[in-house]
Amino acid sequence: MPFNDLRRALVAAGIEPATTRPPGSQGRSDAAATRPARLVQDAEVQWTDVGGAETCPEPLAFLDGVQRHQVVGYAGSSPLVAATVAAAVRERRGRVLATVLEAREQLLLGRPAALAVAPPIDGVRQVELPDHEPEHPIRDLDAAVGAVDDARSALEVATGDGYRRRSDNWVIIDGSLAESALWAADARMLGVSKSHATLPFEGPDLERYLRLPLGHRSSVFQPASRRFAPVYAWGLRLWQWSGRDILFGLVRVEAAPTDETLARVDQYSRWILAERAPVSAPDARWDRLLYGIHSVEEYLRATLGTR
Repeated sequence: MPFNDLRRALVAAGIEPATTRPPGSQGRSDAAATRPARLVQDAEVQWTDVGGAETCPEPLAFLDGVQRHQVVGYAGSSPLVAATVAAAVRERRGRVLATVLEAREQLLLGRPAALAVAPPIDGVRQVELPDHEPEHPIRDLDAAVGAVDDARSALEVATGDGYRRRSDNWVIIDGSLAESALWAADARMLGVSKSHATLPFEGPDLERYLRLPLGHRSSVFQPASRRFAPVYAWGLRLWQWSGRDILFGLVRVEAAPTDETLARVDQYSRWILAERAPVSAPDARWDRLLYGIHSVEEYLRATLGTR
């Protein structure tokens, strides 16, 4: 349901309509952290030139998800947040990309008391936010955004699992394989993460990791994790960072924690290099974006609508 239609339905139930919160009112929500990883290769972080870009010789699928959310009303001082989450797999055979699987879900999020006065709407799943603390509009909105993130991640996992049941093609996902135990153990999936809020090293190892030259990878490591499935990972520099930010063009690649991954890590890295989005890509993240992932996002955004 378009957000404005949902607002009208809430107004009819006596709820005060609203739009999104003012910029800057929430402060920083992403906390930077260091979680030391275990090196699987080498005693200290090393650089390896992986060689020139190399296209994967097999059909290759790309999986990603998107989300949109808006504040649509207030029940008393409690916000009600509407969201749409979507995920899709686009498959490339030869040079042709085609959508082969997609899913989407519409949500209405709020404290239980706020949802109790909202009318039930066909096709919209209500998601209760925690209410063990006093009402606080900013905290409640942050909780809603976190719940939307979780819903999108769950939909991505379900969509990826659905694709795997019908195909054993190689799959590249936007993000971490460790979100799913099945993904982490899948020998034909690669995860590519653009986020570096959590860093795997400190001291000299961190310096070498962050200063990777173009076309080089770091030593393979196993990220520290208390809640996700184990994977092997390595840093890979997609574009030259000199003269730009130290994170420019740096991605973290993940694969199953196997001897095969260690044997083929340079080949996998060459595949990733071949998928780099062109420099002219109209996206602020183009330096860490893969063309196939960008194609999935563009497809989903075009089908979500903007109301």
